[in-house]
Amino acid sequence: MRRPATNPARPAMSSRRYAWAVVGMLWFVCAFNYADRQAISVVFPLLQKEFGFDKQQLGLIGSAFMWVYAAGAPFAGWTGDRFPRRHLILGGCLFWSFVTMTTAWCGRLWQFVTVRALEGFGETFYFPASMSLVSAYHGLRTRSRAMAVHQSSVYAGTIGGSWLGAWLAEQYGWRTGFYCFGVAGMVLALLLYLFLREPGREIQADTKPSPVAEASVLETEAEPPKFMDTLRFLLGHPSARLLLLAFVGANFVAALFLVWTPTFLIEKFGYKLSTAGLNATIFIHAASALSGPLSGWLADAWSVRRPGARMLVQAAGMLVGAGFVALVGWTNDKSTLLLAMAAFGLCKGCYDAGIFASLYDVVPENSRATAAGVMNTVGWTGGALGPLYAGWMAKHAGQGSEVANMSLAVSLCGLIYLVVAALLWRASGVAGSSR
Repeated sequence: MRRPATNPARPAMSSRRYAWAVVGMLWFVCAFNYADRQAISVVFPLLQKEFGFDKQQLGLIGSAFMWVYAAGAPFAGWTGDRFPRRHLILGGCLFWSFVTMTTAWCGRLWQFVTVRALEGFGETFYFPASMSLVSAYHGLRTRSRAMAVHQSSVYAGTIGGSWLGAWLAEQYGWRTGFYCFGVAGMVLALLLYLFLREPGREIQADTKPSPVAEASVLETEAEPPKFMDTLRFLLGHPSARLLLLAFVGANFVAALFLVWTPTFLIEKFGYKLSTAGLNATIFIHAASALSGPLSGWLADAWSVRRPGARMLVQAAGMLVGAGFVALVGWTNDKSTLLLAMAAFGLCKGCYDAGIFASLYDVVPENSRATAAGVMNTVGWTGGALGPLYAGWMAKHAGQGSEVANMSLAVSLCGLIYLVVAALLWRASGVAGSSR
């Protein structure tokens, strides 16, 4: 298949100002991406009360999104390397926003599972296309910062979806939030069609191939490589393989916290629904929004001198964060809980800022969307087990109560962070020795 021709308006669009404007526009799309996926978790207590769902059934609702999201990601990545990314991003936003609205029409378990699965399919196109688009405008010297700024929208959307969804549910019923988020997302997508433009796919002037990717046979191809070629590259390259495994562990913990923290705060600490929705997200994700750009700046500066530096920054975040993750589940004191959540968030931001930037230090430019799709598939297939694990532990961990069982499930996630830190440290060493 022929690669898309370079947009004739590219010289004007490649200015530094427009490059950052692209990040700004995608910031809002991504915020709705996460607000829509988070809105369901915060109303779990209401769904449990109205429909009689148990925690394993609620875990299935939470995981349905992630499994379809993961299953569709390779196709989403493949299309992102071959078709206009703006259409995948904005068209996807229209689709998942409509599905979000239809969540308000559900009344049975299979209906909730179905709409969450469809939302996962719509949202799976976003990250491969958007990360490829950002990397087309931002090279080695600004890529981590651009992606870290973009990543802050994940935190804003998570906080907004959780708190606003809970507040609307308390005031007007749990269905109201889904109507609001769905309509607003569709309006945003239509508006951004006027401003978001598709760049050409040649390597930018400020993009210097990394020492790892420089020697890759994929880099020499004029057209995007076949999907299986990219997959073989990712599974065969030591650093890429370790990054994929690390993403599984990090997503396992992240998915558990996204789905279960509001319910955990209500049942263990007695928070009201809207307060739980806010506290479940703001301490972790506001802290991540603060540390993400700072760690991105550090990774950009360090990576110019040392291959694998981005991975080392991520590893440090996971290593320090392991103790705070365990403390969130272990403590019975509200003040300690909130401090532990904030510290966990600071460490999480160090990892999040480098998720795709580290991968793109390994993967050539013409297969980055496909690589991001594969990474999402691997990471979210494993990550989707997190909500099910917590739901199963709540019933079977043998600690005397569901609250105590859930506390143990959360604390054990600290061990997963230690494993992720080790994987990233090893990936950094492999990248450095490849120079």
